[in-house]
Amino acid sequence: MSRVPPGQAVVPRLQVFTWGQPPVVSAQSWRLALEGLVERPRELSWSEWRALPRRALVADFHCVTGWSRLDNLWEGVLLDTLWELVGLRADARFLLVHCHGGYTTNLPLEALRGEASLLADTLDGRPLPPAHGAPVRLVVPGRYAYKSAKWVRSLELSAADRPGFWESRGYHHAADPWKEERFA
Repeated sequence: MSRVPPGQAVVPRLQVFTWGQPPVVSAQSWRLALEGLVERPRELSWSEWRALPRRALVADFHCVTGWSRLDNLWEGVLLDTLWELVGLRADARFLLVHCHGGYTTNLPLEALRGEASLLADTLDGRPLPPAHGAPVRLVVPGRYAYKSAKWVRSLELSAADRPGFWESRGYHHAADPWKEERFA
C-alpha cells in the first residue's frame, strides 16, 4: 500500500498555510492549560513542559489542499502523558484544541491514544519554527493537517463533540486522508 493517500502529491518540505497572521508566542510566555473533564486541571509553563517525558515520532504529514511530506521527525510529549498528569474523567470523549490566534480543532480521544500523536516542539531535530506552530503544535499523522493545530495554548476535554474552526466551515470532522474526507 502506498504511503501517499489518494489525491496527494509529495513535496520536499512542509508548506505553510494558516488563517490570518501567524501569532508570535515566546517559549517564556507560553502556557498550556489542561482543562475540561479532567480530575486535576493544570497549567504548564515552558520549563514544566520541557521536564515531561519526551518522545520522537517519524510520521508522514498530509494537507487537505493535496500535498504530503513524508518522514517528518517530530519530538515532544505524548498526549497520554498529559492525560496521566491530569487524570481524565470517565465521561471525557472529545478534545477541543484551542490555539493562539483563535484557531480550534476537534478530535475524538480514541484518535489520540497511544504513540500515534503528540504535542511537538521540535521538527527534524530543530526547534519548531514559528511558521509551523512554535512553540508547540499538535501532530496527528492519521488525519489531514488541519487537525494538527499550530500554536496550541489549551486542551479542553469534553463529553460532546464540538466543531472546530474548519469543521464549522464545512470541513470533515474525521479528516481521514485515506478516505479523502476533506469536506462534510
